[in-house]
Amino acid sequence: MSDETEMPPDEDLGALLKVRREKMESLRELGIDPFGKGYPTTHSPGPLRAHFTEGEAVRLAGRITALRDMGKSNFLDISDINGRIQIFVNQKQIGEEQWAAYKQLDIGDWIGVSGETFLTKVGEPSVKADEITVLSKSLRPMPSKWHGVVDPQIKYRQRYLDLIANERSREIFKKRCLMVAEIRRYLQERDFFEVETPMLQDVPGGAAAQPFETRHNALGMDMFLRIAPELYLKRLLVGGFDKVFELNRSFRNEGISRRHNPEFTMLEAYWAYADFEQMADLVEDLICHLAEKYCGGLLIEHRDAEGNVTKTIDLSRPWKRAPYRDLVAGAAGPDWWDLTPAQRRDRCGELGVEISADMEDYEVSQQVFEKLVEEKAINPVFVTHVSKELVPLAKQNAGDDSLVDVYELIINGAEISPGYSELNDPDVQRRRLEEQAGEEIQKIDEDFLLALEYGMPPAGGIGIGIDRLIMMLTGAESIRDVVLFPQLKRKEA
Repeated sequence: MSDETEMPPDEDLGALLKVRREKMESLRELGIDPFGKGYPTTHSPGPLRAHFTEGEAVRLAGRITALRDMGKSNFLDISDINGRIQIFVNQKQIGEEQWAAYKQLDIGDWIGVSGETFLTKVGEPSVKADEITVLSKSLRPMPSKWHGVVDPQIKYRQRYLDLIANERSREIFKKRCLMVAEIRRYLQERDFFEVETPMLQDVPGGAAAQPFETRHNALGMDMFLRIAPELYLKRLLVGGFDKVFELNRSFRNEGISRRHNPEFTMLEAYWAYADFEQMADLVEDLICHLAEKYCGGLLIEHRDAEGNVTKTIDLSRPWKRAPYRDLVAGAAGPDWWDLTPAQRRDRCGELGVEISADMEDYEVSQQVFEKLVEEKAINPVFVTHVSKELVPLAKQNAGDDSLVDVYELIINGAEISPGYSELNDPDVQRRRLEEQAGEEIQKIDEDFLLALEYGMPPAGGIGIGIDRLIMMLTGAESIRDVVLFPQLKRKEA
């Protein structure tokens, strides 16, 4: 019987691997398959412990995560993603044949247990085993019980070890699963239809980003992984869907950072006859709903590795709404919009905002916004009415045609959600896309423009970066901590 609690040094690993394989062969000699068959259960470890009743007959299964060898009576813990429970194993109770098999088990092995629930003298919920079934032999030692997986290379490349060893990681990914399901339920209760649109497209559109390219051999044509589902969802508005959403993957062949993964999860939703203000209301209500249901309230604490609170995000309603130009002027000077383009460039030098020589004037202002407004905004703010050059798919403002009716929701220094009053004038849309494409006119989605000519109703639209949303709500500091299998550079041999 083994009681390993941490990964051994390399020089000891070979010996441990040998011992585990010898135990595997011993099980076979006893007539037991070390990699058994299905095992019907009545309970799982965590929920059984959380809703414990004494004297109940149970069948459950899990991975051995702790062993306390006391001779002919042993205590062990079995666990799965939902928690653990203690098992009491007595040689006399399970019989000599099962005891012989039991003695070949190690931490990390999967077993089935049938027995009866009881409380120990110290009040620990437990199961007294009357039968132990070997389900799968672990041929490698488990990560440290006490220190978990701390090496980021192991944490991200071998996520299964991270999930085994780190309760924090398990909780984040369980919350992610629950939140994504709740987002779907929330929208469906409000009569939104969930749809699926092409991830493989012949013209990538809906955002300004570098796509991944591929080749479709049967069609003999180059294709692209989508950068956004927007243009296909708007086709559905043309087709008569008045409330529609897609929650799925998009792809951008760009940099990898703390907030960027080339493969990411995006929610986009469109609501006919609504506008960006109504979409802002919807997003505010949705995020607050998630926080109250899964985070204990509207104050979201972020903590460091030692558990100390580093920041608190206050999601209390109503959320601030402020025009883009007012926020930029507040950060760069009240005269910012009265300056000439050359003067704005000079002001950036005074403010310590780095810009490049090839930036357009609107990009200079956007750089000021990103560095001096966005990165410093911890509590939610809807930034409204941005320059039309930044959002070519949004409707122009009726009072100032240099602006568009949009919001950008900023929380914790990052954009969580954009929302638009959608542009539905096909002629204006064509001009905007041509201006964006420049000389690469072949990148314009002519089929989308054709659809608009059949008439798209006025509509509001939103996007929510699900990965960033989960980061904010769980306190994760890197997108890699909320994506089960983040993209990594190939490991060198």
